[in-house]
Amino acid sequence: MHDLVIFDCDGVLVDSEVLSNQVMVDNLAGHGLHLSLAECMSLFVGGTMTGVRDKARELGADLPDDWTDQIYAEIYETLKAGTPLVAGIRELLAQLDASDIPYCVASNGRPEKMKITLGQNGLWERFQDVMFSAQVLGTGKPDPTLFLTAAQHFGATVPVVIEDSENGVTAAIRANMRCLGYAAHDDGARLEELGAEVFSDMLHAPKLLGL
Repeated sequence: MHDLVIFDCDGVLVDSEVLSNQVMVDNLAGHGLHLSLAECMSLFVGGTMTGVRDKARELGADLPDDWTDQIYAEIYETLKAGTPLVAGIRELLAQLDASDIPYCVASNGRPEKMKITLGQNGLWERFQDVMFSAQVLGTGKPDPTLFLTAAQHFGATVPVVIEDSENGVTAAIRANMRCLGYAAHDDGARLEELGAEVFSDMLHAPKLLGL
């Protein structure tokens, strides 16, 4: 039995990836880089916004120096308007609580963003004291430090990670942790190639976790 479940936030706890990436599609088009939503998600899901900026510039976007602050502001406004939980998450957390299995969140995103998305769904109180952010620690996925720090905090010896991005899966594998790859928007082939056990419905997670 696992003694800690480490959740990614965007795309795993909250269904925010499509919303955020559509904002980026619209914004980048105004800076000369035209991408479809699918292309944007393939390129940028699971990365830091600094990494998104640098990659977009490589692809031809003419971005101002304060672009990361601008795009965060635009994304926050969209997320504030309504960001649903991933279907099945509330049930999964209830089962973890009933089984006395601790859980936390480890994300490349900013705590401010997680407060917006988790807060409007009543989950901020559950995660605010067990939140590991790349923006705070100074290193993000695919570096395994986020996950290793979380496991050390809890004294966990058999942690499991639930991720939806290639960077996240890579970080989990580098940390020598089991990784469940949540693939809601594609077949999950790339996550599986990296070592994740792929599933497409969060309602299947309890069984995968042995609950």
